[in-house]
Amino acid sequence: MPELSRFYGIIIAIYYDEHNPPHFHARYNEYKISIEINNFAIIDGSLPPKAYGLVTEWALIHKEELLENWNLAKEGKVLKKINPL
Repeated sequence: MPELSRFYGIIIAIYYDEHNPPHFHARYNEYKISIEINNFAIIDGSLPPKAYGLVTEWALIHKEELLENWNLAKEGKVLKKINPL
């Protein structure tokens, strides 16, 4: 799993060979969620409200870096780490 960031027990990743729309994955304990990068809509899964709030706050700060990593993943290139929250 290409891990981009980790904070408060939350792991953020973007996988290679993914489908559109551009999105990222977050894991927290047994919870998993996929979130669109452009509008932060939930594609699949769920997180507890506090964890979801932290993830969306982080994603808002790092939206451009997420999009850059999405493009790198689509090209099969090494992804760049993103600072935690």
